[in-house]
Amino acid sequence: MQRTLITSSLLLLTGLMSACITGKNVQPSGPIITEADTVITRTVLDSLQELITVLSTPIPDSTVQIFAYPLKKVDTLSIIGVGDIMVGTNYPQESYLPPDFANGLWDEVAPILREANVTFGNLEGVILNGGGNVKNCSNPAVCYAFRSPEVYGYHFVNSGFDVMSTANNHAGDFGDPGRENTMRVLDVLGIAHGGQLTKPTATFERDGVRYGFAAFAPNTGTVSINDLPNARRIVKELAEVSDVVIVSFHGGAEGRNFENVPKKREIFYGENRGNVYEFAHAMVDAGADVIFGHGPHVTRAVEVYKDRFIAYSLGNFNTYGRFSLRGVSGIAPIVKVFTQPDGTFLYGKVIPTYQSGEGGARIDPQNRVIKRLQELNAEDFPNAVIRIDDAGYIRYLSKQTP
Repeated sequence: MQRTLITSSLLLLTGLMSACITGKNVQPSGPIITEADTVITRTVLDSLQELITVLSTPIPDSTVQIFAYPLKKVDTLSIIGVGDIMVGTNYPQESYLPPDFANGLWDEVAPILREANVTFGNLEGVILNGGGNVKNCSNPAVCYAFRSPEVYGYHFVNSGFDVMSTANNHAGDFGDPGRENTMRVLDVLGIAHGGQLTKPTATFERDGVRYGFAAFAPNTGTVSINDLPNARRIVKELAEVSDVVIVSFHGGAEGRNFENVPKKREIFYGENRGNVYEFAHAMVDAGADVIFGHGPHVTRAVEVYKDRFIAYSLGNFNTYGRFSLRGVSGIAPIVKVFTQPDGTFLYGKVIPTYQSGEGGARIDPQNRVIKRLQELNAEDFPNAVIRIDDAGYIRYLSKQTP
């Protein structure tokens, strides 16, 4: 309920800021900031900081109840997962930030992302206006350190994100100040998160369903994908207090040469990136219901194991600059998973997206990622119990599904 207040306040203030900056009227429906000449200014950043301070003050229960709506538990859950998100960095210079407040990067996909009970994404980088302890880098021009302004949190709320992973190789790009501020901003925005050693898991409720979330990676400061006993313990404990457990992992080798799931440990530039196949199956065995993978920067196959859904990599979903988006690196799925209230897989839907140029997620009329998923599934899981049709539906081969 507090997230409803936070979201409403954030959208209202951001809309007012847009009206002040552009001098134009803001319409009450659709994305609030739509003007092409909207620019990021210090005034916007300062205003959002003031909002964050105000919203950090506890809201009395009596106030919350005014805005509360009765919850009705749903019969079928819809859970959306997307891959890497990094929509501009102000490091090493602000020229790496997108124009127009990054609006154009979200316009086509935000309405789709909002249409689910829960929407998940991997936050690749930190949320920090400036400063922090940048990771050791001999040449900032080629060092990939991602630091996005706090004001960009507007897009996460407007796009309907409920939960995000902070377990990846860029979560520590600006040291503890970056980690801590990222988690603070997500908390204020009402977006659940997990994956840091200091915040490994989260639980939250949507539509009368209690969700547990955990995230894993092979990187310093994150909950290790390579410590299976600890991962099993975490997921088992979440399963005991949750209706549905969502697990995220950042693992596997990177690049267009690593689209396949090798079913063995992957070493990339000397780093142990885990055995994602073994990990995903172990997490389902421990109580996970939906698993969303990311890290290779390309799409990988999907699987249903013991009636639970696994996506091995969701690719580069929405990025700006600093990412290679050539060929298969520029296509990615929005995966919408439909389950029973206990997490049992019913069916899924792939909405194809692509990025070109500097980036920004677009709906792909050529359905390229659907075709690639069909090929990858045939290569990696030839005996699978599911198939992906040309419209992007993921269905059991023998069970009756909608």
